Amino acid sequence: MRFLIVTGLSGAGKSEATRNLEDLGYFCVDNLPPTLIPKFAEVCIQSQGKLEKIALVIDIRGGLFFDALFESLVYLKKNDFKYEILFLEATDEVLVKRFKESRRSHPLAKDGRVTKGIALERSKLKEVKEKADNIIDTSNLSIKELRENINSIYGDGGDKSKDLSITILSFGFKYGIPLDADLVFDVRFIPNPFYIPELKKFSGLDNQVKEYVLKHDETKGFVSKLEDMLEFLIPNYIKEGKKQLIVAIGCTGGRHRSVAISRLIYDNLVSEGRNANIDHRDINEDPNKGGKRL
Repeated sequence: MRFLIVTGLSGAGKSEATRNLEDLGYFCVDNLPPTLIPKFAEVCIQSQGKLEKIALVIDIRGGLFFDALFESLVYLKKNDFKYEILFLEATDEVLVKRFKESRRSHPLAKDGRVTKGIALERSKLKEVKEKADNIIDTSNLSIKELRENINSIYGDGGDKSKDLSITILSFGFKYGIPLDADLVFDVRFIPNPFYIPELKKFSGLDNQVKEYVLKHDETKGFVSKLEDMLEFLIPNYIKEGKKQLIVAIGCTGGRHRSVAISRLIYDNLVSEGRNANIDHRDINEDPNKGGKRL
């Protein structure tokens, strides 16, 4: 079990760091009073391995409770709990600028100057900083760069292509465009099996419909261009730190053309080793009925 204590100066980026740790599989608890760390550790042990990576965000928001941090860390060490301390900091100039931009008051200077609050906080956190295993100065870091720092220190170094979950989503335009789609493609230009009596009752998952849809030159050209686009986009999305990509492919009713093409795209992604999923949103809708859906 890996305990990570995330602390540091207010405004230095602890919230963003915590979001990144969550993406790395950490169970994160924000603003836990240090006095509760021993009890929380015992509860985690009782999870029988379900909680392996835990990040506790602890800072001066805990007020008087913060002073109990070192006692709790001694408890963890005595009871063979492995822990690390991540400390985030930034220069006074950057912190003042961030507080002004966010229009928030400093936790230690709610009725006074931000600079005084920063100075007092630095003093209170001096000993914690000295014990930190890793210190990240976010003064000149973008959110992307902070994420890369967190990933390099606390990531597992595995296959980064698995970090991006790709969902291929078929849908019908008559029921509305999916609200959560990142990319939307319209395949209504492809000949429609709906108007062929012997195919109408089937879906794009059935061989006769799939063969009909995929045999057309329009389909072959579209699939080739879409796969070229995804081949370009996916590595760049991974590089940027994107965790989920939803590619929506729509036809009129979401039952024939979009289903067959989505299945082909999905199968090709899986064969490439991508972390892919597929969802046919409207495949079971009655084609004789209308009505938008979310």
